[in-house]
Amino acid sequence: MSLSVIFAPRISCCPITHRQSCSSRPRYPPFISIRNPELFSVKSLGNSHQSPPSDRPKWEETLNNAASLYPLYVTVGGIVACVKPSVFSWFVQRGPASYSCALGLIMLAMGLTLELKDFLGLFSQRPFSILYGCVAQYTIMPAFGAIVSKWLGLPPSVSVGLILLGCCPGGTASNVVTLIARGDVPLSIVMTVCTTLGAVVLTPLLTKLLAGTYVPVDALKLSISTLQVVVAPILVGSYMQSKYPAAVKRITPFAPLFAVLASSLLASSVFSENVVRLKSSMSAASVGPGLGHLMAVQESSVNWVKVAVSVFLLHFAGFFVGYLTAAIGGFKESQRRSIAIEVGMQNSSLGVVLATSHFSSPLVALPPAMSAIIMNIMGSSLGFLWRFFRPSSDAEQITDDSAKSG
Repeated sequence: MSLSVIFAPRISCCPITHRQSCSSRPRYPPFISIRNPELFSVKSLGNSHQSPPSDRPKWEETLNNAASLYPLYVTVGGIVACVKPSVFSWFVQRGPASYSCALGLIMLAMGLTLELKDFLGLFSQRPFSILYGCVAQYTIMPAFGAIVSKWLGLPPSVSVGLILLGCCPGGTASNVVTLIARGDVPLSIVMTVCTTLGAVVLTPLLTKLLAGTYVPVDALKLSISTLQVVVAPILVGSYMQSKYPAAVKRITPFAPLFAVLASSLLASSVFSENVVRLKSSMSAASVGPGLGHLMAVQESSVNWVKVAVSVFLLHFAGFFVGYLTAAIGGFKESQRRSIAIEVGMQNSSLGVVLATSHFSSPLVALPPAMSAIIMNIMGSSLGFLWRFFRPSSDAEQITDDSAKSG
């Protein structure tokens, strides 16, 4: 989520939220081809029936094309963290303040593209599908975070981290993945904003409810931190956007790339911190006095495998159950894909910041850090797979929320 509403590629067809009136629909290539991605705000979604603006400078296209490679950045960052974790030591040593600052700047970049009046207007046009998706987000993922941790028998700290990850709002780059998958991009955008704003209450409350049996959870402090690093920067950015539009217009071309690089740095740094601890334990065990110490280290190594498996299962459940519940709800294919992607992709950056700021064990931050890599690989793969299958409702008008609620 931390960069979800900042950018989206332009598609030269009528939006799925309106009846198709184009004389001909574009032919999508089997793989995504983003030649003219554009920065947009929620306002642009409401005006998406208008003709697209003129081509922007080539350097802006280059910046946005670079920003669309977010899954590649976090994957490379994870590899570097394993091979040479000292690369991120300058950032780790300044944590958790550096983590909070990075996430706050990412949220500020998001707020620069958000006009609250236009967001509320878009929400009023389709409240049922948006609320349905948000409820799915905050029920499916928290529940499966608790179920998977219990089923795999994860250590308490790791269980808390997985549950915290499941209780976070919609995730980074979900809108781009939705576009790749031929989903309902406006629905994806507004769901991301709604779940992010709701995180100030729901993330701490659900974490305390589900993880409080493992370790003490201070819901109030979690709520204050979420307000400080997520909601406040978004509101400040939105205010700046409305108050100083000329200045913001000069900044926004750089916002997507900054957001994805900051998010990649955040995840890779926390991952490298845990890699250093693991290597230190293994080194101590090699000269340790007894077999018990060595067995403890081996158990710790197995837990890393369990963590990766648990994160994979959590996101798999989000994608699968999210799609299934949307189908049960009677939504059309493009909306099912959007809800599945939004539910399955979490704001792992927020999970990292809350874990490092409010829990003593570094293992709490491990599931969110791993999620940034695993989730984006899974989401991108699902998006490319769905791209081969055009939604049957592609040329149909999506059922109005008023008719569905009636």
